[in-house]
Amino acid sequence: MKNTISERVADFLKKFPPFNILAEHQLEKLSYEVTIIHKENNSLVFAEKEPPHNFFYVVHKGAVALTKKGSQQMLDICDEGDIFGLRPLLAHENYKLQATAREETILYAVPIQEFRPIALENQQVGDFLIESFASNTRNPYSLKHRGKLYGVPNETEGNPETKMLDLQPVRYSTNLVTCSKETQIKSLAASMTQRNVGCVLVTQDGLPIGIITNKDLRNKVATGLVSITENAEAIMSSPVITYSKDLTITQAQMALMKSQISHLCLTEDGTTDTPAIGILSKHDVMVALGNNPAVLMRAIKRATDSQRLRTVRYSILNLLQGYLEQNIPMGLVCKIISELNDATIKQVIQICVDQMDTPPPVKFTWLAMGSQGRGEQLLTTDQDNAILYEDVPTEKKEETQAYFLQLGKQISTELNLVGFEYCPAEMMASNPLWCHSLEEWKEVTSHWMNNPGPDEILLSSIFFDFNVNYGEKALADELSLHIFENAKKYPQFLTHLASGALQNPSPSGFFRDFLVEQDGEHKDFFDLKLRALMPIIDAARVLILSHAIKSINNTAERYEKLAELEPKNKELYLAASYASKALLKFRTRQGLQHNDSGRYIALDQLNKEEKIKLKRTFKTIKEIQELLQIRFQVKNLLR
Repeated sequence: MKNTISERVADFLKKFPPFNILAEHQLEKLSYEVTIIHKENNSLVFAEKEPPHNFFYVVHKGAVALTKKGSQQMLDICDEGDIFGLRPLLAHENYKLQATAREETILYAVPIQEFRPIALENQQVGDFLIESFASNTRNPYSLKHRGKLYGVPNETEGNPETKMLDLQPVRYSTNLVTCSKETQIKSLAASMTQRNVGCVLVTQDGLPIGIITNKDLRNKVATGLVSITENAEAIMSSPVITYSKDLTITQAQMALMKSQISHLCLTEDGTTDTPAIGILSKHDVMVALGNNPAVLMRAIKRATDSQRLRTVRYSILNLLQGYLEQNIPMGLVCKIISELNDATIKQVIQICVDQMDTPPPVKFTWLAMGSQGRGEQLLTTDQDNAILYEDVPTEKKEETQAYFLQLGKQISTELNLVGFEYCPAEMMASNPLWCHSLEEWKEVTSHWMNNPGPDEILLSSIFFDFNVNYGEKALADELSLHIFENAKKYPQFLTHLASGALQNPSPSGFFRDFLVEQDGEHKDFFDLKLRALMPIIDAARVLILSHAIKSINNTAERYEKLAELEPKNKELYLAASYASKALLKFRTRQGLQHNDSGRYIALDQLNKEEKIKLKRTFKTIKEIQELLQIRFQVKNLLR
């Protein structure tokens, strides 16, 4: 007689490594010996320094937190399919961490006595477990660190080669299986089985246009929704999500989690315009994982209230501090921290939408503006956001705006609780001036561009860096198209925008001395934002708008694109890209050091090297402003 419980255990385990490597008879035998354990929320699985159990554990449902008892620092969260408690199997010593259920949890306890012979017999299984165990050192391929956990002091902490190895390029498979969209499903499934791969790329003219995974075959074909005699086009996921071959471990896991997919297609330039060179699976990332931002991303997605998200925000700042200390490239730091910030905001919005009495009456988009829109909000600064929603009939306008104003107010309140301060100028979606339908936003932006006074230029400079945090991207795309079309109709707008970009005061005086504030609360302080960052940010905006380039908001990336578009100014633009990152890094360091926004700098607290680095950017700022004056035929009107 078959044991139905053990069959269910086997069906679950075979979906996850290393159990998916086992022969069928091995998995059946092992599943019969597995013990099912139920844990209430906050109950202990094992304690730090506790003698080893006779099992290691697999999470079936729920989540388990691994913490260091003394500091209560959460080192990882294990959820469905994750393995933990391997120390008794591999190290034969007491636990170094504490494992606690974070919610009601069901665990599969796998007996070590039964599993050890399988691991010894199957090298792939053994390697995976060793890599999983060692990945807590941030380098699963390091023989030197195998057998050490987060909880063990790192003797090589001072060695830069052992730091931040989660930023190393990820290993990917070049064993590509491709087919055309006309290939019969039955044929491509046979190819996948023969080549022992988990996906097949659908290509056309040598370029990837779709992807089919084991999940697609299971959910669409095995269920009977699509016949096995139909073509690949019927079940492929399209368009393909592509990334560059230089993808790092951190970027790879965040990409997989963000898009909720199991495979990434890697191409030469990261787009679908070049042939695929490799496939990266969730399993590839799993065996390469170390301590990285994906843990925070997972915590964000699990958060159910603002208080939990606020805790994650503190962890993000700690991560940022670590990146700066270890001199990780600023471009990569911006991408990682911005992704985490975006995910936090998105989670807040989703929580608030779910709490509303009724669902949104029409589709809408939440726009992040200012530094967050540019992907440059590394510190917790104030909010700049707006709501854009679908057009509605005249009789529905008032009640529709009332709904979104209420939603905007709730979201702004929750973001404030998480750590994003209110905007002093109330440039937030809770303000009727920043909550409009698509047609209304078109009218508002047209007014700004057709009547470019000082206020309109200021509003444009903030709004035109918007980025979609949540909702219907098509609405934002249509608004962007309207803005670019309007810029063509009214070329004088760019002249006024350039003039606005030249209004910020110079960072240095005649003898290259720092120009400091002459009065007020910040007297004798250097305003890093107004005198250095804003001139270089504003110049990038007007220059990229003049080329009608969409979807590049980050200042450094704008200058890099400009360097491609204008080879004769390449050197200046690349210098401006470097300067923008250097200034942002400097401001971030100052903000973390003084627990503020990093805007105002006490010059007497800077050493000579820091002052020299700052002054090096001033020459670039001056040259960029001179370029604006000549190109747009405006004068630099100092305040």
